[in-house]
Amino acid sequence: MPIYEYRCTKCRKKFSVLVGVTADSREPACPRCGSDEIRKLISRFSRLKDEDAILDDLEDAAYSAGDDPRAVRKLMREMGKELGEDADEDFEELLDEAEREMYEEDDQSDAEPEE
Repeated sequence: MPIYEYRCTKCRKKFSVLVGVTADSREPACPRCGSDEIRKLISRFSRLKDEDAILDDLEDAAYSAGDDPRAVRKLMREMGKELGEDADEDFEELLDEAEREMYEEDDQSDAEPEE
């Protein structure tokens, strides 16, 4: 079922309407002001991915992140969003700690004399 986007010409609110095969044939009204003076917008479309495709994309991103702490942090946030999990304070603290540890390991390996 397609989702159409509209903009109200009176209050300028942008809104979406799910349109089904057996949907009401009347034009929708603005949910904010109730006006029927609306304009259909041209919007992007998206393709729904199944869970396997999402996990494959995340796996590819994980390999490309490598050892860069910023890239790993970004990847972890994206993984949370894709899997429907919001990052809470505990998660952010865990990422901060992991990033600090990665930098400490780099500093220690740079400081060790070579034989």
